[in-house]
Amino acid sequence: MGVHPLPWSDQMARNRRVPEKINVLLVGTGGREHALAWRLSQSPRLGTLWIERGANAGLATLGTPCPEQVSGTLSNNERFRLGKFCDENDIGLVVIGPEDPLANGLTDLLQTEERMVFGPTAAGARLEADKGYAKTLMRSASVPTADGRTFDNHEFARTYIQQRGGSCVVKAAGLAAGKGVVVCQTPEEALAAVDHIMDDRAYGDAGASVVIEERLEGQELSVLALVDGRTISVLDPCQDHKQVGEGDVGPNTGGMGAYCPTPLARRELMADVHRDILIPTVDALRRDGVDFRGVLYAGLMLTPSGPKVLEFNVRFGD
Repeated sequence: MGVHPLPWSDQMARNRRVPEKINVLLVGTGGREHALAWRLSQSPRLGTLWIERGANAGLATLGTPCPEQVSGTLSNNERFRLGKFCDENDIGLVVIGPEDPLANGLTDLLQTEERMVFGPTAAGARLEADKGYAKTLMRSASVPTADGRTFDNHEFARTYIQQRGGSCVVKAAGLAAGKGVVVCQTPEEALAAVDHIMDDRAYGDAGASVVIEERLEGQELSVLALVDGRTISVLDPCQDHKQVGEGDVGPNTGGMGAYCPTPLARRELMADVHRDILIPTVDALRRDGVDFRGVLYAGLMLTPSGPKVLEFNVRFGD
């Protein structure tokens, strides 16, 4: 990865005296945040763990409800209230779980106020929030992925489907809570998917454009890594099952279940993923001016010709 100067946030951390106990604000109310809170609560360095109002019942047993709701819209009023809360409660670290507040720039806001935060900036979160951008970045870095094109015009998308024929995958380019991917066996199914996403706006503005790509065959593998802008630390890979029915049938969901460890994650395979996917992606982001910090989650398909990226996420799975 090479040696790089200390980014501003690193220098800020070095200049700041780290207290013995750290008050943490955890953003998000789902199962992912429950797992994060469970682990944070085991740290002897934890002071008070603040959680959002409306958290699930398990999460509610681990933290103190925050009077402020962090909706992720970051209106001027919400910015003021969040900053005031962090000041009044001596918040030393903000951990952001979901993708929406990351894409909407919560990390950027917190960093401008010189707060320590776990999670990428909006520019880094674009890797998940804009599948068209992710495709362009992967092509520029020669990261293996499915062949495909991005369309913001409904009729052009339909014409492309009719010309290419066969099976394909249609994806809403924006954030759709893991549900905006349709695996299509025929051109007719693909045309219906484009109509559903772009015309019916089934996923709102996330469907303003679509990615249409080849359908890859193989087994899926989820590889998550912690990134500090330079160093990539890969966690144990897992297998995530997204389709609603037994035997991988039915529409995709945000996730029906996952297990770890998996025998698919052989040492040689993981070396290939690190060399051919993770390092080139972080380097490409840096060339785009993005000092990526947080979770880089590569959803992979293990094809006969090697691992290929289905999608990137910029946070832990839920």
